Amino acid sequence: MIPNTLFLAWQDKRNRQWFPVGRLDADPERSWYRFGYTHGASAAEKKSGFAPLYDFPRFDEVYNSDLLFPLFENRVMNRARRTFGEYLDLLAIDDPDPDPLEILAIDGGYRVTDNFEVFPKIEKGEAGGFRSRFFLHGSRHVSEAAQRRLTGLNRGDPLYVTIELTNPRAQLAVQLQTTDYHMIGWAPRYLVTDLVKAMAHAPSRYKAKVVRVNSKSLLYKQRVLIELSGYWPEEYQPMSSELYQLLVED
Repeated sequence: MIPNTLFLAWQDKRNRQWFPVGRLDADPERSWYRFGYTHGASAAEKKSGFAPLYDFPRFDEVYNSDLLFPLFENRVMNRARRTFGEYLDLLAIDDPDPDPLEILAIDGGYRVTDNFEVFPKIEKGEAGGFRSRFFLHGSRHVSEAAQRRLTGLNRGDPLYVTIELTNPRAQLAVQLQTTDYHMIGWAPRYLVTDLVKAMAHAPSRYKAKVVRVNSKSLLYKQRVLIELSGYWPEEYQPMSSELYQLLVED
């Protein structure tokens, strides 16, 4: 599924705090793309000295294009590369020619050369349900026993979703555990605030499972692909706080 909205997150390397600094709205069928800075960028500027990007030099401007902006396009593997098919397998994408937005929504556009990450807006379905795919975070930092357990994961294995109140880096986090209670990693930080609020309302309505195990991947960030699903409360809208709103409406 091609997302209509992606957010660009930036991390302050000094304190490892993440901010949603930009928002990309898109309609690939109409060749329409729009990027604007969010209130998260303003917060990052005040707290951490975040500055406008070279491609988008003004906070107070909305940028439109009939092509996907290079900042995002360049975060997707070139289709001409021999390993592009293997890359899609890592992401569990069956379409041999997927839209770059679909790839970014799962892969996150991670690059070792900068401190940005891309993530999709979590949409609320008609019945309040949602489904999100992401790579397991932080698996390098779990116990040795959990590391061994990771090697035994299989496609379709169910996982528990639990709230962690004493995370040393973020304080509040969402853990993924195996059914035999090995804590194997975390959900992405961009999901935490919304998940905690919603799980407090209906904790039994959240499920997670292993979609794919990429044991041969050179990147820990691409080792285990997770699918998390659940339901938001009727009155709740995910990713609707001021940090996610555009500084300037088009």
